[in-house]
Amino acid sequence: MKIIIGDIGGTKTLLSLLEVSNNKDYKVLKQTRYSSLIYDSFESIVKEFLREDYADQGCFAIAGPVINNSCNLTNLNWYLEGEKLGKELAIKRVTLLNDFAAVSYGILTLKEEDLETLQIGQKNSNSTIGVVGAGTGLGESFLVNHDGKYQVISTEGGHTDFSARNELEWQLLNYLKAKNKWDRVSVERIVSGQGIVAIYQFLRDINFAKESPEISQQIKQWESGDNSIDAGAIIGLSAMKKDDILTSKTISIFIETYASEIGNFALKILPYGGIYIAGGIAEKIIDLLEENNFRETFLAKGRMKNLLEKMPLYIVKNPEIGLKGCIYYLLNEL
Repeated sequence: MKIIIGDIGGTKTLLSLLEVSNNKDYKVLKQTRYSSLIYDSFESIVKEFLREDYADQGCFAIAGPVINNSCNLTNLNWYLEGEKLGKELAIKRVTLLNDFAAVSYGILTLKEEDLETLQIGQKNSNSTIGVVGAGTGLGESFLVNHDGKYQVISTEGGHTDFSARNELEWQLLNYLKAKNKWDRVSVERIVSGQGIVAIYQFLRDINFAKESPEISQQIKQWESGDNSIDAGAIIGLSAMKKDDILTSKTISIFIETYASEIGNFALKILPYGGIYIAGGIAEKIIDLLEENNFRETFLAKGRMKNLLEKMPLYIVKNPEIGLKGCIYYLLNEL
């Protein structure tokens, strides 16, 4: 049997074709990464990927809420229906999973080398597991142990209200509301790749520090609609060099708001089984997390600090965790 799996986001789509044996062992036949933004539809990507090949079943992780096996992607103008996809692509059954549900299933497949430990804590292997990840957007989900098996609970926690913790963050909140004519600002607008750019624009526009001419040119090119520019990555790479005040402060604010949101989420679900930080961004800036008080900000919840100290805190370093989750889910469904 051949199965196709995919991780579909607002920026990139990763597809993999597997051959599965009767005992559920599998081997990867091929795997390809695509830029989501340059395709009109997801179907066109799959058709290009399969070409003369075929798949019997499919499972795709989608960046958006999945209801009745259908989904409107949050950061991409695509609407997907599992049954319709199956018919159009000649695949017997297509299952859609929320991307962070897939990441959550993928957590169950990780090895020690796939993780960077930020806090050892006091792990309870039977307790809830939390999964958070900033990428194109902000995903939040968790796993609950039920009779020895974990059940994944998806959320849209990234779309809750952003709460400013200090005067500068309050100015950032009001800046985004005024600039975009929004009634509210969600956490995802700040704790995400798009949020990194928004923070930079805010600091630039209030003249927090002098802007680098080179970075200014690239950001303006992105602002003019050039999707080939990854503005968030440009800012992050500059911050890693530690020679630009504006980008360094941008990432500092991003890291602190990210850590604070993870602490908020942890207090709501009490994940003594561990908190796993996925999404890609944190793994790229691990060296900056400690310098910008990531763990200290995560723990800064007043009287609840002692609870958060018990929770293991990990960064997921495996970039294919969403695909691993799809494989895990589909093989357990077969």
